[in-house]
Amino acid sequence: MEALKYPIGRFEALPAYTPEMVKGFIEDIRELPTLVELEIQRLDEYQLQTPYRPGGWTLAQVVHHLADSHINAITRMKLALTEDCPVIKPYEEAAWAELPDVAHTPINVSITLLHALHTRWTNLMDRLSPEQWERTFRHPDYENVFNLKTQAANYSWHGKHHLEHIRGLKERMHW
Repeated sequence: MEALKYPIGRFEALPAYTPEMVKGFIEDIRELPTLVELEIQRLDEYQLQTPYRPGGWTLAQVVHHLADSHINAITRMKLALTEDCPVIKPYEEAAWAELPDVAHTPINVSITLLHALHTRWTNLMDRLSPEQWERTFRHPDYENVFNLKTQAANYSWHGKHHLEHIRGLKERMHW
């Protein structure tokens, strides 16, 4: 079950990231909307309503979650860039996945949102100075503060993590 839940493993922050690594994270974030769109474009409604694992989200919920999560991610980054180590607001992602907008909005809306959001996000990240990458925020659920390099690493992982949920289900179901 762990392999289905975390098909690429759990995110583990490194103590430091090189500029080359950060550029790679930005590219991963830039490419994610297109990769997700390609993976889901030929799936029918039954397939989109199939959970990627027992007890997991449907593929449609995964796509809508990516949009919700990444909206929060860019907001956290902007808070860290404009405030001194702000405490960010967590959200109940499982509860968000059950809200009516997820159930009643076609996934192409969240795909379009991801394309636009990731364009804004990567345009921001492409232009950050080395000092800005060191800006931090505090997540109230954890003891640490997180710098923006770690944030980029985490969301590079996050996109790949959910992309693999989609790919893995398609492979197991021979879609």
